[in-house]
Amino acid sequence: MKEEQILVRITGQDRPGLTASVMGILAKYDAQILDIGQADIHSTLSLGILIRMEEKNSGQVMKELLFKATELGVQIGFSPITDDEYEDWVGHQGKNRYILTVMGRTLEARQIEAATSVIAEQGLNIDSIIRLTGRKSIKNPAKHTRACIEFSLRGEPADRQDMQSKLMRLSSEMEIDFSFQRDDMFRRMRRLICFDMDSTLIQTECIDELAERNGVGAEVRAITESAMRGEIDFKESFTRRVALLKGLDVSVMQEIAEKLPITEGVDRLMTTLKRYGYKIAILSGGFTYFGEYLQRRYGIDYVYANELEIGDDGKLTGRYVGEIVDGHRKAELLKLIAQVEKVNLAQTIAVGDGANDLPMISEAGLGIAFHAKPRVVANAEQSINTIGLDGVLYFLGFKDSYLGDQGVM
Repeated sequence: MKEEQILVRITGQDRPGLTASVMGILAKYDAQILDIGQADIHSTLSLGILIRMEEKNSGQVMKELLFKATELGVQIGFSPITDDEYEDWVGHQGKNRYILTVMGRTLEARQIEAATSVIAEQGLNIDSIIRLTGRKSIKNPAKHTRACIEFSLRGEPADRQDMQSKLMRLSSEMEIDFSFQRDDMFRRMRRLICFDMDSTLIQTECIDELAERNGVGAEVRAITESAMRGEIDFKESFTRRVALLKGLDVSVMQEIAEKLPITEGVDRLMTTLKRYGYKIAILSGGFTYFGEYLQRRYGIDYVYANELEIGDDGKLTGRYVGEIVDGHRKAELLKLIAQVEKVNLAQTIAVGDGANDLPMISEAGLGIAFHAKPRVVANAEQSINTIGLDGVLYFLGFKDSYLGDQGVM
């Protein structure tokens, strides 16, 4: 009994029952399905089926499929695949696989061309392309648009560091964000996510807010900016800034907490993470008072931040209590929480914007620089600069259709 492989390609207007009709014909002749894939773009179907069957039946099968295609109003084509061609293709399937996620407010041809050119230079082959965001409305555009495409890649980059450098350069030049991850078992099994708080979950630095109320805003901001750029030691800068808060009434903290500017996308991100069982932590060089406020609001599991000392008169003393949560401590806490939760480090995520976030970003299985300082972006493999914090969901492989969102691409 001689057998052969045939690639069947079907294109045209999609409709219910089309695949079932095709499979009904193939089933009559005991065809094996070696591979199958389908995509729908604007209700237009592209379906490919690689079959293996007895050579004596192939003519009749193609004839019946042609009649069925005419009946359904679609186009159909056939290509013979030799045994050697098939075996060569199967051999390539064992190569390493990666996921490249590309996103921005919108995505244009020039941006995708630039990204795919970098992929091609590295010898990587695109196996599939999936849109993660919903479809954009032309008549009623959303306020915070976002567009995201996920490329499934096969092969091994010739020079990963060079590729990463080029993608990051494109990110700054073309207003798009990238994530390049190995497509392994941990990729969609992340379980613990750790956030910086100030300028990440909230769009302010709480110490700057306190300083403004105490009339020392300019002095504290200057020290903050220098520390975030990595120009001075965090512990030193923190001690100096806290000292400038001496005499501020503690009631001011509640006033600030109730008016915290929450970063775009945080509500959607937190709701989704809780729904899917993620453990969430705030690891912040800011203050416990504000971290616990966000903890109550979003059901966050862990908060580690710095405690301000309060005098008997209800005013800040200009000192702090306990160990400072600096960059080194953040990395330690990430590992500790992972251990407590029995989570592999490869399943952890860290998100932050400042130099003191780099240790935990480097330690986590997926480290993300969010609207970060240049030094942080330069040292992180993933960054988000174009959209809100819910962009993290796309790096985790979530689709808007999972989340009930539409019309945002």
